[in-house]
Amino acid sequence: MEVQKDLSDELDQANAKFAALSDEFQRNMSILRRSYERELTLLNAEDIAALFRNMTKGLRESYGLDKVTVVLADPDHDLRHLLIAGGSEPDELPDLQLVEALTGLAPQYIALRRPWLGPYKASDHSLLFPGTLNMRSMAMIPLIHKGALLGSINFASADELRFTREHATDFFTHLGVIASFALENVVNRARLLRSGFTDVLTGWNNRRYLQVRLVEELARARREASSLVCLMLDIDHFKNVNDTFGHAAGDAVLRELAQRIESQVRVSDIAARYGGEEFVVLLPGTDIDSGTLLAERIRKVVSANPIEIGGGNSITITVSIGIASIAPIRDADDLKTTGESLLARADVALYSAKSSGRDRVATEKVDYMPATHKSASP
Repeated sequence: MEVQKDLSDELDQANAKFAALSDEFQRNMSILRRSYERELTLLNAEDIAALFRNMTKGLRESYGLDKVTVVLADPDHDLRHLLIAGGSEPDELPDLQLVEALTGLAPQYIALRRPWLGPYKASDHSLLFPGTLNMRSMAMIPLIHKGALLGSINFASADELRFTREHATDFFTHLGVIASFALENVVNRARLLRSGFTDVLTGWNNRRYLQVRLVEELARARREASSLVCLMLDIDHFKNVNDTFGHAAGDAVLRELAQRIESQVRVSDIAARYGGEEFVVLLPGTDIDSGTLLAERIRKVVSANPIEIGGGNSITITVSIGIASIAPIRDADDLKTTGESLLARADVALYSAKSSGRDRVATEKVDYMPATHKSASP
């Protein structure tokens, strides 16, 4: 009887252990399944804004966290511009921080190459979780691309035992790799969609597009014996806008300026962001006088009303405009050089407008471009 009881007890203990192992297995499978689904969500994000929402709100809800933020270094405002180009404002993503540099936000960024888990300290980590109170533990998951630290996904919890230095970091390392790959994927896709002939900030054509169309319009002007007018516009004292109100305000000014210019030009005109705060408008089949009238209309509409730049602030801007005109003769064959000359002359006129006091229009007229002849063979 005693042996039979011992065997029964051992069987009960084995069954209990099996049940415990089965429960643990089911929990682990549930965690793995949830993690796999979350990773697929990151990898399948349609655009940058969707990915950032999945990284912040999605991970917070999936893992039952108190706070999740994403911090990314964006010194050239590339991510900001791609977000805007996709129809989203950075302010619409409160748990995303696009910063000039990671230095100074948290001491861990000095050597963050592996996930860091430990106690939350307001003196060290409050900038990672702005407006968040009563956090006790946290995790920083580095986002790395080609060996460079891009930023981090940051988890925070009111439970001091949720993230400790004793926890294994394999899961967090894997999540960081997946998130970094997903980020690279959506950024490259966004750049591919926008970079061809489009300026990501304003939605206007870019310099590359302008160079192609300039040769085409010069060929048409040569064929039709007509003229082509070029307007080159530059925002007066634009650096002061960025220095005083920040680059987000500068971006708002550039977008609004593009819209105000666009409201004045014809469908047949070619408008492009030339670079920085410079814009170019090509006016096919237009004479210098008509081009000057349009330039004056643009100049006035730009400064007619203040531009809202956020935070309850608004500013009034002015532009200087340089104008050049050209009528290529029939046997001119180097249209690329002709186009470069037209832009250069418009730029000289722009410089004249700025030197004369800004907020004005100046012209540099070219009536024809001499033929370019190839050297005869000896």
